[in-house]
Amino acid sequence: MSTQHTSAELKDMDRGALLHPFTDYQTYGRDGGRVVTRAEHIYITDSDNKRLLDGMSGLWCCSLGYSQPAIKRAISDQLERLPYYNSFFNCSNDAAIEMASALAEIMPGDLKHIFFTNSGSEANDTNIRLVHRYFDAIGKPAKKNIIGRHNGYHGSTIAAASLGGMGYMHEQFIGLTYTHHVQQPYWYEECHDMDAEAFGLVAANALAAKIDELGADTVAAFIAEPIQGAGGVIVPPASYWPAVEKICRERDVLIISDEVICGFGRTGNWFGCQTYGFTPDLLTFAKGVTNGYQPLGGVAVSARIVAALMSESVEFAHGFTYSGHPVACAAGLATLDIYRQAGLIDTTVKDLGIYFGDRWRQLADHPIVGEARTQGMLGALELVRDKSTRARLAPAAQASVYCRNRAIDHGLMVRAVHDAMISAPPYVCSKAEIDQLIDSLVKALDETARHYGINQA
Repeated sequence: MSTQHTSAELKDMDRGALLHPFTDYQTYGRDGGRVVTRAEHIYITDSDNKRLLDGMSGLWCCSLGYSQPAIKRAISDQLERLPYYNSFFNCSNDAAIEMASALAEIMPGDLKHIFFTNSGSEANDTNIRLVHRYFDAIGKPAKKNIIGRHNGYHGSTIAAASLGGMGYMHEQFIGLTYTHHVQQPYWYEECHDMDAEAFGLVAANALAAKIDELGADTVAAFIAEPIQGAGGVIVPPASYWPAVEKICRERDVLIISDEVICGFGRTGNWFGCQTYGFTPDLLTFAKGVTNGYQPLGGVAVSARIVAALMSESVEFAHGFTYSGHPVACAAGLATLDIYRQAGLIDTTVKDLGIYFGDRWRQLADHPIVGEARTQGMLGALELVRDKSTRARLAPAAQASVYCRNRAIDHGLMVRAVHDAMISAPPYVCSKAEIDQLIDSLVKALDETARHYGINQA
């Protein structure tokens, strides 16, 4: 910054000029928030000089932490050589071409063509256009309906939020009429009378029932995250995804795997669909693709969809000014190089994920933890007053917010979602830093239990 401001000045300027995403403006205008001013390794520091271990990897995206000089150099070098050019009008740039080719090499199945966007939201908007254009091209124009899941999150544009199933978001806009939603595979919240695997089949069959209700000849696609991230790190039962894939294949319904959070190692494999053993027709990516250092998203598209798009001489009338931005693509190439170094995802992340999972599951013994679920470098804790009945500590998710604030007091940034605490730590944590994360979270849980009068004996 050219001008140095005090912490108080920054907070006043923030409230006076900046409108934040997903924020209660009345409350924020009164109370303000935290201003992060610097970061290194896996730690962020705010304007009051408070240092926090970032247990959320930024917003799920800084999987390699904040100290990656190779990515910074790639950005700087690209700015010197070609800071921008568009991908419209039969033009391209070398960084975008190289990034698309690099992504095609690591994508599962035959997802070998890439459409670039700036974010996951824009990528899921793009999915709608691709899916509709595909079915038009193969002579099935009636297939326009797209099914998502209740409590699913696919972005915050009108189209992406319509695909998602966040009810409180839908209250603030008129959604697309061809989007529909079915039961999520959230065993802990939604099922008390059967085991998780049986419930996974119930949730999958809800999709079959919805397709049949709408008519398979009208349903184009099913969109879902392998693990619901913003919904609360909902880890599906093992029975769920195989059944979903079978249902979609039998009814000629495309599968869109939204890997904005699950992609690039977060679940222990390159992509979450590999962890759960299904093959998507389209795959949404963003966040970790550049380690958060530049905005970049996109869609990986299967061979049969690309073949249909190429079967007619019809312009695909869709795109963005910054699609395939050379600086963002340079950052992506450098990030992929780091992921591939010494098999980071195939070895280090798997090993660290096992350690993180073991430590995280130990928290299930805490008096106010009803379930500790984890997969790879993702974890969630359900906060309860009574483990047997799953009764919550307090109404309106007040307890999870209280617990999150206590975690911050103890130097840990985690997130509260509904009645759960969630974490997605960077892959560059040491095991000692995972221990630090867990220890800080235990302190927050202890204080939350005392606050709500839970006996910890």
